[in-house]
Amino acid sequence: MEQNLNVLNTSPNMTLIHIVLGKCKPDITQEQKNEVVREIKSLKVQPSVKDGRLMGGPSLSTPEERNKGYEFAFVSYHENLVALEDYQSTKEYHRYEYVHYYANAS
Repeated sequence: MEQNLNVLNTSPNMTLIHIVLGKCKPDITQEQKNEVVREIKSLKVQPSVKDGRLMGGPSLSTPEERNKGYEFAFVSYHENLVALEDYQSTKEYHRYEYVHYYANAS
């Protein structure tokens, strides 16, 4: 795995795509879910997000079994591994993590 990370660190033209899937905690209201979507989308202004490319929102899968319980999906683009790590280290990135929903990031 370390060898793969070295490739990411030394590939200047490799855009990284970061995917986050989220499940809301049972006590979260629809209004709070809408707020989570708005707040996460607002992260596109972070300098480490390439060209403001962050998108996503609530799952639209039908039937619902297809989404495996995930209620949100977000995708962001980053210039390189350093930019992704910068993005993930911000307090804004962690604001909703495990507070309103359970996140699985890849």
